[in-house]
Amino acid sequence: MEKRVVFRSGWLPYVLVAPQLAVTIIFFFWPAAQAIYYSFLLQDAFGTQTQFVWFRNFIDLWNDTNYHESFKVTAVFSILVTFIGLSVALLLATAADRVVRGAMVYKTLLIWPYAVASAVAGVLWAFLFAPSVGIVSYLLRGMGIDFNWVLRGDQAMILVVIATVWKQISYNFLFFLAGLQSIPRSVMEAAAIDGASPTRRFWNIVFPLLSPTTFFLLVVNIVHAFFDTFGVIDATTQGGPAGATQILVYKVYYDGVKAADLGGSSAQSVILMVIVIALTVVQFKYIERKVQY
Repeated sequence: MEKRVVFRSGWLPYVLVAPQLAVTIIFFFWPAAQAIYYSFLLQDAFGTQTQFVWFRNFIDLWNDTNYHESFKVTAVFSILVTFIGLSVALLLATAADRVVRGAMVYKTLLIWPYAVASAVAGVLWAFLFAPSVGIVSYLLRGMGIDFNWVLRGDQAMILVVIATVWKQISYNFLFFLAGLQSIPRSVMEAAAIDGASPTRRFWNIVFPLLSPTTFFLLVVNIVHAFFDTFGVIDATTQGGPAGATQILVYKVYYDGVKAADLGGSSAQSVILMVIVIALTVVQFKYIERKVQY
């Protein structure tokens, strides 16, 4: 039976939720309203005069080939991060689920990367792959591979994908491991008695039962690749070389802060806001209720 708290004072509940409402309004709704307002304005180079231009900033983005290219870069980056991140995390979680001795140490080591900030993760991998002094670049040169992400766009993309996957892999690992441990052992034992091989048991039993968790992580990883990877990009390639790793969220920062195009940057923020709202609606409406924790 559900228990409900009854307040004797009618105003006390409103006082208790007031701090949370104030934080939400000040740090979420007010900046969002400001972004929408500035997306309809055009400022001069010094920010002294503004002009209301309706949807001109959005039309300029629609005709901007650099913005289209940034969309493509973001799509490639998100697909690579999501696919590789989920695959590696599922492999590690499956291995961890079978570990008997030293399981706690194994799991603890896999969770550590989640405690590292995105910028720190980017700097770490940038040092490892540094063209002149990086240990990984040195080993690759020994194998005849000239890895120079400072000059080559495809190698810069590989670097930021590796750093982002490494940073996010702990989160995916925990959810996959929880999903694996929630599968009844009796089901697996019955399949083994019927003669099903480990590979067939995984694809016919384990993977279908993990599908709600996989679908949930799919949405979370796409959102993460779209919006939470600014630190990795800024600490490593800063969108270069020649825009090869300039994802949408970094372009918002570059156009607004470095290029001083406040109206265009605000319009890009509004577009990103619409994308994340759409993804969140899909997640809560179709996925959240099906996830097995």
